[in-house]
Amino acid sequence: MIGKLKGIVDAVGEAHAIIDVGGVGYEVQASARTLRNLAPGEPVSLAIETHVREDAIRLFGFTSEVERAWFRLLQTIQGVGAKVALAVLGTLSPQDLANAIALQNWAAVEQSPGVGKKLAQRIVAELKDKAPALSAAGLNVPVASAKGGRAAVDDNATAEAISALTNLGYQPAQASQAVAAAMAELGQAADTAKLIRRGLKELAR
Repeated sequence: MIGKLKGIVDAVGEAHAIIDVGGVGYEVQASARTLRNLAPGEPVSLAIETHVREDAIRLFGFTSEVERAWFRLLQTIQGVGAKVALAVLGTLSPQDLANAIALQNWAAVEQSPGVGKKLAQRIVAELKDKAPALSAAGLNVPVASAKGGRAAVDDNATAEAISALTNLGYQPAQASQAVAAAMAELGQAADTAKLIRRGLKELAR
């Protein structure tokens, strides 16, 4: 099974990219968000999810391990296949998705192509207890170019804050919701300490 591809972007289509690895072109399906960050001729490293079926082998590419983990998690929801999972990740960054789930903001998820109100509500409801563990797992280290550097800092601060609140005895879902509220109020530039302080205030209400 292919878990990672490192090569040169050969071409970028509407729903996929061709990655040249040692003269072999791999067709990799990806979210719109990921494809926007790829440019022909540029080096790239993608985390890969391989789906093997009787009639085809499909590769799905992600700029970070946490994005791939979300792709897998989303597909545990009834009615969410690979196409819908990519649509959600193309609309919301992993952190935005985590915030939407923590705040039960199904309307944000509903903005994704192919996702209706009922499915969006099911996603935020069923992932409420699973998402915090993923956010705090420390998986959000990008494997692609430095373009995602700022996002990685934001994600790490959020994950560290959730982890700290969890270590203080709060449930992961509670900690995630508090940090999401803190992030919404303080903005993406907030560091871990500020998120923890604001999160504690939120939990004390």
